[in-house]
Amino acid sequence: MVINSRQEHRDRNPRLRARRAFSLGVVGFLTAASVLALSGPASAASTLGGAAAAKGRYFGAAVAANHLGESPYAATLDTEFNAVTPENEMKWDAVERSRNSFTFGSADQIVGHAQGKGMKIRGHTLVWHSQLPSWVGGLSATELRSAMNNHITKVMQHYQGKIYAWDVVNEAYQDGNSGARRSSPFQDKLGDGFIEEAFRTARAADPNAKLCYNDYNTDGQNAKSNAVYNMVKDFKARGVPIDCVGFQSHFNAQSPVPGDYQQNLQRFAALGVDVQITELDIEGSGTAQADNYRRVTQACLAVSRCTGITVWGIPDKYSWRASGTPLLFDDNYGKKPAYNAVLAALGGSSDGGGGGDRTCTVSYAETQRWGDRFNGQVTVRAGSSAISGWTVTVTVRSAQSVATTWNGSPSWDSSGKVMTMRPNGNGNLGAGATTSFGFTVMANGDWSAPTIGSCTAS
Repeated sequence: MVINSRQEHRDRNPRLRARRAFSLGVVGFLTAASVLALSGPASAASTLGGAAAAKGRYFGAAVAANHLGESPYAATLDTEFNAVTPENEMKWDAVERSRNSFTFGSADQIVGHAQGKGMKIRGHTLVWHSQLPSWVGGLSATELRSAMNNHITKVMQHYQGKIYAWDVVNEAYQDGNSGARRSSPFQDKLGDGFIEEAFRTARAADPNAKLCYNDYNTDGQNAKSNAVYNMVKDFKARGVPIDCVGFQSHFNAQSPVPGDYQQNLQRFAALGVDVQITELDIEGSGTAQADNYRRVTQACLAVSRCTGITVWGIPDKYSWRASGTPLLFDDNYGKKPAYNAVLAALGGSSDGGGGGDRTCTVSYAETQRWGDRFNGQVTVRAGSSAISGWTVTVTVRSAQSVATTWNGSPSWDSSGKVMTMRPNGNGNLGAGATTSFGFTVMANGDWSAPTIGSCTAS
């Protein structure tokens, strides 16, 4: 990922299953306290991930582990996307800050969350000139080769069977008209062969993961994309294992969507590799931004081997270039016109407005208590427009656990303490209409009310 088309890359800082009611008394309570379902569940085609899946593709987002605890962030991720890419958590400086000492905690958090939601996971990235710990640059050529291959092997084997595709090598070519390789410890000490060696090592580490080369400013045909094209063509001819090419697709007024974007994707696909839009963001707003997002989405759909699109973040405020408002959701997770353009291009059903008019609110009440447990009920109310779905998080205290739920479809984070509730036949609500879901909490000595997150409507 790059700051813009001409700048060097900068660092970015970054089960409970629902069970049956315990007794007829609880069942009786459900009958009395629950609001009847108004309609069937929301259609999958009303979300980016659902609409993309209907086209045989994924629609993902770059995710930061430190935002997963924010209810609207997690709810939007879980509702809208069916793939994730860790934004920084799998980079070399995050997982191997000291030589051969690996720390996977933050990356594991993202992987666990994604697996719990059935999402694809793209691994990003194994070999890259940036965000390297200082010790890497000080190694001799022999030591660097050993460290590179060890890093690839250890990281890929840690996540073996969990990662759909890896960005094995990232941004190895220069900008400009030379088509030359970028100076880096790997290029300078190991020479042109380091990319091939990295891919062969990656194949041995996890034979089932797709192996990708990823770069920016390769979206149209130019000297840089031609150099990458020639490398991929050579790899395919010689049997070097490469399965996909990632196009970062960071666009702005100085670097717009190229007129030959689709044709460029297609020429790579014709080499026998998948193509993926890996880090999409487009600066701007309103109709112009929406039209550019539409063009990119349509280009991917027109290329049969374009397997998916990943946007580089969820709300604008967490974008690495937030001042350009480049993403599909505004700072308050409202759907922008660009969101509706993408959804429509994918064949999904748009809400027909600016995207932000579908809202809902929640309220909570404890409805019953016994010696060791209590029942809670959350009421969901649609705003001034009808909604076709809703998502609410419920967080219990560390000593507590949820034993039973009703009138909703729950999923859980890895701790088992944060429940994300979605409709179970009660997603469609007219303007101002309500529904509710409930749950039984085993108190274990803590009778505090759970924390109810904000409601996200679709």
